[in-house]
Amino acid sequence: MPAPTKPTAKPTARPTTKPAALNARDLAAELGLTSWQLRLARADGMIPEADLDGRWSPELVRSCVERVPDMLAAYGDRPPIGAVRAAALLSTRAGIDVERADVETLVTRGVLQVIGNYRGKPLYLRRDLEELDDATVVEVVTARKGVLHDTVDGHGAARVLGWPKAVFDLIAARSGLTADRLGRYPLDGVRALAADPELSEQARQKAHAAALAKARRDENRHEETLRDWLQRCAAYLDRATERPPDATQVARTLRALITARRQTAEPPS
Repeated sequence: MPAPTKPTAKPTARPTTKPAALNARDLAAELGLTSWQLRLARADGMIPEADLDGRWSPELVRSCVERVPDMLAAYGDRPPIGAVRAAALLSTRAGIDVERADVETLVTRGVLQVIGNYRGKPLYLRRDLEELDDATVVEVVTARKGVLHDTVDGHGAARVLGWPKAVFDLIAARSGLTADRLGRYPLDGVRALAADPELSEQARQKAHAAALAKARRDENRHEETLRDWLQRCAAYLDRATERPPDATQVARTLRALITARRQTAEPPS
């Protein structure tokens, strides 16, 4: 008599998991955007507001994916900068001491766009700054300076050269470039320093040495801060104290330490 056959087990249906809604950080990762690109896109309305209690539904995420090429075209891949750094960039490019007020004047003229704001301060795309006509920048600065248009103070000279102020002071003294009674240097003389390859190399080396020394000081300071925090953690774990250490600044300090160590490890450019 043949053995009875066992009933074939019915396949168990696998439960389907509904795609989860995404918070802002996960949305940026899903779209391949940085946090600043996401922030600008939200401010410009290229990414709609979250529709599920502060999160973006899968349907909304799919609609955002289609707009990513437009976002990348609009913002590029370099973070925007504030007015002070924008002025420094334009100073070196145009060979004249640009200030924050000049950047604002360029905005009012309609030749420069404010791409966003950070803590209430306007931001500018490096690409937009680099595409500005140097003659327009010089015109704006010259109008502001009036009769002083052909001279710069020490800080302005450093911006024109893209050097730290201390480096400019040292090289100016060595090269015989002197200031007038108002403490201002001839703009042509400052530009001549930039045109000298030997002086420019000296400035580069000294600027790198100064940046390296600062990075090492920062590294030591952040290490001591974290060591102190770890000691406080150990004291709390060992019940030597009833008060746990404050953890609010730990992540920021750790990120700063990572940055400082990266800078101290980088070879001269």
